[in-house]
Amino acid sequence: MGVFDKQVERPKYVLCIAFDDRGNCLSGDSNGNIIVWAQGAQKIAKVVSGAHDGGIFSLCISNDGNLISGGGKDRTLVIWETEYFNKISSQEISENFGPIRTIALGKGNMILVGTTRNNIIQGTIDLKFSAIVQGHVDELWGLAVHPNHHQFLTCGYDKQIFLWDTLTHSTIWKKEIQDGAHTGCFHPNGNIVAIATLSARWMVIDMMTRETVAVHSDGNESLSCIVYSPDGRFIAIGSRDNCVYVYQVSDDGTKYNRIGRCTGHSSFVLHMDWSVDSQFLVTNSGDYEILFWSPAICRQVTQASAMRDVEWASQNCTLGFNVCGIWPEGSDGTDVNSCCRSHSGQLAATADDYGKVKLFTYPCNRPKSGFHVYGGHSSHVTNVQFLYNDMRLISTGGKDMSVMQWQVV
Repeated sequence: MGVFDKQVERPKYVLCIAFDDRGNCLSGDSNGNIIVWAQGAQKIAKVVSGAHDGGIFSLCISNDGNLISGGGKDRTLVIWETEYFNKISSQEISENFGPIRTIALGKGNMILVGTTRNNIIQGTIDLKFSAIVQGHVDELWGLAVHPNHHQFLTCGYDKQIFLWDTLTHSTIWKKEIQDGAHTGCFHPNGNIVAIATLSARWMVIDMMTRETVAVHSDGNESLSCIVYSPDGRFIAIGSRDNCVYVYQVSDDGTKYNRIGRCTGHSSFVLHMDWSVDSQFLVTNSGDYEILFWSPAICRQVTQASAMRDVEWASQNCTLGFNVCGIWPEGSDGTDVNSCCRSHSGQLAATADDYGKVKLFTYPCNRPKSGFHVYGGHSSHVTNVQFLYNDMRLISTGGKDMSVMQWQVV
């Protein structure tokens, strides 16, 4: 236990500690001071006042016995010699990476830094730092898997889009957009991706150039789902204004002409699926409606029995005969955030509000259907999708902003 005396103003918080080679305890505080506490004593031995502009969030002793400190507000790494605490060198971390939160030693003389923007960066004081792990920094809902590659895309409320490689667990590229994003989907050719945002806008991005090739706005509410038809000739966009907007797609997914608007839901549209032949659309809404549509003419199919034998290309809808068994007993209809069917048609997976990913046999059309449950997320799970070959399942977390891969065995 150390006692603060008149040498230094008592800080509001002690944010980090480390021990040097002589056994002294070093502390960094919210006032930006580094304090040396002598081994075996309770008093301050030395104070480095104003070592950083703002709080010091991490201290680390290097292999050569020097002290590395990391400031949050000033985003600066500083190396100090630990006898007289003279500054040896320093480097300011790029604002794109965010303020420093933790420091660790890597291989050789490499330094690993964790930041508030969910990045882990690597480098040295003399060399440029580069990101080795990147992530979202706000609630994450959007997830789309590539139709024929080991890749998937995520988009979140932080206005960032990431394309990930599932084999290397790394980022292929990222792009920042003007609005927070809620959902996305790939064109069947895999060269185009559509992103629906929180501002009623949706955009189309070329995967190779990362350039935006089309931008459209529909309604005045945020968009909740977007799906291409299996033949790639149409795209449907579900909105929180209770409508579904349908566009005709041409020129390999780069040109869009609006066909019309499907109206009939009495609450916001949540999920939708296309039929295998791209002739019909089924949608779920916030008040638990299941409606069927003929999207080519934007009219509702009011005779549900006519849809009885329609084969659906996917199972994004959480409400339906084939997935009525995914709902736990006593649920209120909002507990399951996402549902998907494997491409083989043998499995179904769900994401729920309890931080769990569940795996069912498909179809799961009996109440209290059996399932396997998997934990890992620390918040509600917002989305799940099988990769194109069904070998892995991807899940996204809401408040924890994490992306997880699950191997299907």
